[in-house]
Amino acid sequence: MELRRIALIENDNWWYRERRKVLSAELLRLGAPGTAVDIGAAAGTASRVLAEHGWDAIAIDLNPAAVALARAHGVDAYEGDARYLPLQPCRYDLALALDVLEHIEDDARAAAEITRVLRPGGTALVSVPSDMALWSAQDVALGRVRRYPRGALVELIEGAGLVLERVWSRGVLLRPFLRRLRHRTARRDDLAPLHPAVNEALRVTAVLERRLPVCDGWPGTKLFARARRPG
Repeated sequence: MELRRIALIENDNWWYRERRKVLSAELLRLGAPGTAVDIGAAAGTASRVLAEHGWDAIAIDLNPAAVALARAHGVDAYEGDARYLPLQPCRYDLALALDVLEHIEDDARAAAEITRVLRPGGTALVSVPSDMALWSAQDVALGRVRRYPRGALVELIEGAGLVLERVWSRGVLLRPFLRRLRHRTARRDDLAPLHPAVNEALRVTAVLERRLPVCDGWPGTKLFARARRPG
Protein backbone atom coordinates (compact mmCIF):
# COMPACT_ATOMS: atom_id res chain seq x y z
CA MET A 1 0.00 0.00 0.00
CA GLU A 2 2.79 2.46 0.86
CA LEU A 3 4.51 1.86 -2.48
CA ARG A 4 1.27 2.57 -4.32
CA ARG A 5 0.98 5.83 -2.41
CA ILE A 6 4.56 6.66 -3.39
CA ALA A 7 3.77 5.97 -7.05
CA LEU A 8 0.79 8.34 -6.93
CA ILE A 9 2.82 11.05 -5.21
CA GLU A 10 5.68 10.71 -7.72
CA ASN A 11 3.29 11.50 -10.56
CA ASP A 12 2.54 14.97 -9.20
CA ASN A 13 5.19 15.91 -6.62
CA TRP A 14 7.21 18.94 -7.72
CA TRP A 15 10.59 17.30 -7.14
CA TYR A 16 9.82 14.14 -9.11
CA ARG A 17 8.40 16.25 -11.91
CA GLU A 18 11.58 18.34 -11.94
CA ARG A 19 13.72 15.20 -11.93
CA ARG A 20 11.83 13.91 -14.95
CA LYS A 21 12.48 17.23 -16.70
CA VAL A 22 16.21 16.90 -16.04
CA LEU A 23 16.19 13.31 -17.30
CA SER A 24 14.28 14.25 -20.46
CA ALA A 25 16.76 17.06 -21.20
CA GLU A 26 19.69 14.69 -20.76
CA LEU A 27 18.10 12.10 -23.05
CA LEU A 28 17.61 14.73 -25.74
CA ARG A 29 21.26 15.73 -25.35
CA LEU A 30 22.35 12.12 -25.79
CA GLY A 31 20.46 11.84 -29.06
CA ALA A 32 19.72 8.40 -30.49
CA PRO A 33 18.28 6.04 -27.84
CA GLY A 34 19.98 2.81 -26.82
CA THR A 35 19.96 0.42 -23.87
CA ALA A 36 19.52 1.73 -20.33
CA VAL A 37 19.35 0.47 -16.76
CA ASP A 38 17.43 2.34 -14.05
CA ILE A 39 19.06 1.38 -10.73
CA GLY A 40 16.91 1.77 -7.62
CA ALA A 41 13.91 2.32 -9.84
CA ALA A 42 11.17 2.11 -7.16
CA ALA A 43 7.83 2.43 -8.98
CA GLY A 44 9.59 2.88 -12.32
CA THR A 45 8.75 6.49 -13.14
CA ALA A 46 12.22 7.19 -14.59
CA SER A 47 12.05 3.95 -16.56
CA ARG A 48 8.82 5.12 -18.13
CA VAL A 49 10.50 8.38 -19.18
CA LEU A 50 13.24 6.31 -20.82
CA ALA A 51 10.63 4.28 -22.71
CA GLU A 52 8.84 7.45 -23.85
CA HIS A 53 12.11 8.59 -25.42
CA GLY A 54 12.60 5.28 -27.20
CA TRP A 55 15.15 3.69 -24.88
CA ASP A 56 15.22 -0.06 -24.28
CA ALA A 57 15.16 0.16 -20.49
CA ILE A 58 15.40 -2.31 -17.63
CA ALA A 59 14.67 -1.43 -13.99
CA ILE A 60 16.41 -2.86 -10.92
CA ASP A 61 15.26 -2.46 -7.32
CA LEU A 62 16.05 -4.27 -4.07
CA ASN A 63 12.42 -4.21 -2.91
CA PRO A 64 10.33 -7.02 -4.48
CA ALA A 65 7.13 -5.02 -3.90
CA ALA A 66 8.61 -2.10 -5.86
CA VAL A 67 9.54 -4.48 -8.67
CA ALA A 68 5.98 -5.82 -8.77
CA LEU A 69 4.56 -2.30 -8.83
CA ALA A 70 6.91 -1.24 -11.63
CA ARG A 71 5.89 -4.29 -13.64
CA ALA A 72 2.24 -3.40 -13.08
CA HIS A 73 3.04 -0.07 -14.76
CA GLY A 74 4.52 -1.85 -17.78
CA VAL A 75 8.19 -1.57 -16.78
CA ASP A 76 10.64 -4.42 -17.41
CA ALA A 77 11.74 -4.67 -13.77
CA TYR A 78 13.83 -7.15 -11.74
CA GLU A 79 14.92 -7.55 -8.15
CA GLY A 80 18.56 -6.78 -7.46
CA ASP A 81 21.05 -5.07 -5.15
CA ALA A 82 22.78 -1.93 -6.51
CA ARG A 83 26.05 -3.26 -5.08
CA TYR A 84 25.75 -6.56 -7.00
CA LEU A 85 23.72 -5.87 -10.11
CA PRO A 86 22.39 -9.03 -11.79
CA LEU A 87 23.49 -7.71 -15.17
CA GLN A 88 26.14 -8.47 -17.76
CA PRO A 89 29.18 -6.19 -17.91
CA CYS A 90 29.67 -3.62 -20.69
CA ARG A 91 26.02 -3.94 -21.72
CA TYR A 92 24.31 -0.55 -21.33
CA ASP A 93 24.56 2.82 -23.05
CA LEU A 94 23.07 4.63 -20.06
CA ALA A 95 22.86 3.92 -16.33
CA LEU A 96 20.62 5.91 -14.00
CA ALA A 97 21.04 6.11 -10.22
CA LEU A 98 18.57 8.82 -9.22
CA ASP A 99 18.32 9.42 -5.46
CA VAL A 100 19.82 5.99 -4.77
CA LEU A 101 23.44 6.19 -3.61
CA GLU A 102 22.61 8.11 -0.42
CA HIS A 103 20.76 5.03 0.88
CA ILE A 104 23.75 2.68 0.49
CA GLU A 105 26.50 2.36 3.09
CA ASP A 106 28.99 1.03 0.56
CA ASP A 107 28.28 3.61 -2.12
CA ALA A 108 31.71 3.04 -3.69
CA ARG A 109 30.70 -0.55 -4.48
CA ALA A 110 27.46 0.65 -6.06
CA ALA A 111 29.33 3.25 -8.12
CA ALA A 112 31.76 0.58 -9.31
CA GLU A 113 28.79 -1.51 -10.45
CA ILE A 114 27.55 1.40 -12.55
CA THR A 115 30.91 1.46 -14.30
CA ARG A 116 30.92 -2.32 -14.77
CA VAL A 117 27.57 -2.51 -16.56
CA LEU A 118 28.21 0.49 -18.84
CA ARG A 119 29.70 -0.14 -22.24
CA PRO A 120 32.85 1.87 -23.08
CA GLY A 121 31.65 5.37 -23.87
CA GLY A 122 28.39 4.82 -21.99
CA THR A 123 26.87 7.52 -19.79
CA ALA A 124 25.98 7.55 -16.10
CA LEU A 125 23.45 10.01 -14.70
CA VAL A 126 23.35 10.32 -10.90
CA SER A 127 21.36 12.47 -8.48
CA VAL A 128 21.87 12.74 -4.72
CA PRO A 129 20.81 15.07 -1.90
CA SER A 130 23.50 17.66 -1.29
CA ASP A 131 25.33 18.95 1.78
CA MET A 132 25.30 17.46 5.28
CA ALA A 133 24.48 20.94 6.59
CA LEU A 134 20.92 20.17 5.43
CA TRP A 135 20.77 16.87 7.33
CA SER A 136 17.55 16.54 9.32
CA ALA A 137 15.00 14.08 10.69
CA GLN A 138 13.54 13.85 7.21
CA ASP A 139 16.75 12.27 5.90
CA VAL A 140 16.53 9.67 8.65
CA ALA A 141 12.87 9.03 7.82
CA LEU A 142 13.78 8.47 4.19
CA GLY A 143 16.47 5.92 5.09
CA ARG A 144 19.43 7.98 3.95
CA VAL A 145 22.87 7.42 5.40
CA ARG A 146 24.43 10.62 4.05
CA ARG A 147 24.07 13.77 2.00
CA TYR A 148 26.87 14.67 -0.42
CA PRO A 149 29.13 17.70 -0.59
CA ARG A 150 30.03 18.37 -4.21
CA GLY A 151 33.62 17.23 -3.69
CA ALA A 152 32.51 13.91 -2.18
CA LEU A 153 30.27 13.16 -5.16
CA VAL A 154 33.08 14.00 -7.58
CA GLU A 155 35.47 11.75 -5.66
CA LEU A 156 32.95 8.88 -5.64
CA ILE A 157 32.33 9.04 -9.38
CA GLU A 158 35.95 9.44 -10.40
CA GLY A 159 36.97 6.75 -7.92
CA ALA A 160 34.68 4.34 -9.77
CA GLY A 161 36.68 4.91 -12.96
CA LEU A 162 34.22 7.24 -14.67
CA VAL A 163 35.13 10.47 -16.42
CA LEU A 164 33.09 13.31 -14.97
CA GLU A 165 31.48 15.59 -17.57
CA ARG A 166 29.30 17.86 -15.46
CA VAL A 167 28.08 18.40 -11.89
CA TRP A 168 25.21 20.78 -11.23
CA SER A 169 22.76 21.77 -8.52
CA ARG A 170 19.01 21.90 -8.22
CA GLY A 171 17.01 23.54 -5.45
CA VAL A 172 19.29 26.59 -5.38
CA LEU A 173 16.46 29.10 -4.94
CA LEU A 174 14.71 26.87 -2.41
CA ARG A 175 17.74 26.06 -0.29
CA PRO A 176 17.44 28.89 2.31
CA PHE A 177 13.73 28.22 2.85
CA LEU A 178 14.08 24.43 3.01
CA ARG A 179 17.05 24.62 5.34
CA ARG A 180 15.09 26.64 7.89
CA LEU A 181 11.97 24.52 7.46
CA ARG A 182 13.68 21.16 7.83
CA HIS A 183 15.56 22.12 10.97
CA ARG A 184 12.43 23.49 12.60
CA THR A 185 10.17 20.58 11.66
CA ALA A 186 10.05 17.20 13.37
CA ARG A 187 9.96 13.99 11.40
CA ARG A 188 6.82 13.93 9.26
CA ASP A 189 4.97 11.40 7.13
CA ASP A 190 6.95 11.46 3.89
CA LEU A 191 4.21 9.52 2.14
CA ALA A 192 1.80 12.38 2.74
CA PRO A 193 1.26 14.54 -0.36
CA LEU A 194 2.08 18.23 -0.17
CA HIS A 195 -0.73 20.74 -0.01
CA PRO A 196 -1.58 21.58 -3.65
CA ALA A 197 -0.73 25.27 -3.21
CA VAL A 198 2.67 24.43 -1.68
CA ASN A 199 3.38 21.85 -4.37
CA GLU A 200 2.52 24.36 -7.10
CA ALA A 201 4.66 27.10 -5.55
CA LEU A 202 7.63 24.73 -5.40
CA ARG A 203 7.03 23.64 -8.99
CA VAL A 204 6.96 27.24 -10.24
CA THR A 205 10.17 28.00 -8.34
CA ALA A 206 11.85 25.00 -9.96
CA VAL A 207 10.74 26.18 -13.41
CA LEU A 208 12.12 29.66 -12.69
CA GLU A 209 15.41 28.18 -11.54
CA ARG A 210 15.81 26.35 -14.85
CA ARG A 211 15.78 29.72 -16.61
CA LEU A 212 18.43 31.30 -14.42
CA PRO A 213 22.20 30.68 -14.73
CA VAL A 214 22.58 29.63 -11.09
CA CYS A 215 22.53 25.85 -11.17
CA ASP A 216 26.12 24.83 -11.78
CA GLY A 217 28.12 26.72 -9.20
CA TRP A 218 25.73 27.65 -6.40
CA PRO A 219 24.79 25.21 -3.63
CA GLY A 220 21.30 23.73 -3.72
CA THR A 221 19.41 20.88 -2.12
CA LYS A 222 20.23 18.32 -4.83
CA LEU A 223 23.23 17.46 -6.98
CA PHE A 224 23.22 15.91 -10.44
CA ALA A 225 26.25 14.44 -12.13
CA ARG A 226 26.84 13.17 -15.64
CA ALA A 227 29.84 10.97 -16.36
CA ARG A 228 30.97 8.47 -18.97
CA ARG A 229 32.91 5.24 -18.97
CA PRO A 230 36.21 5.75 -20.84
CA GLY A 231 36.30 4.21 -24.29
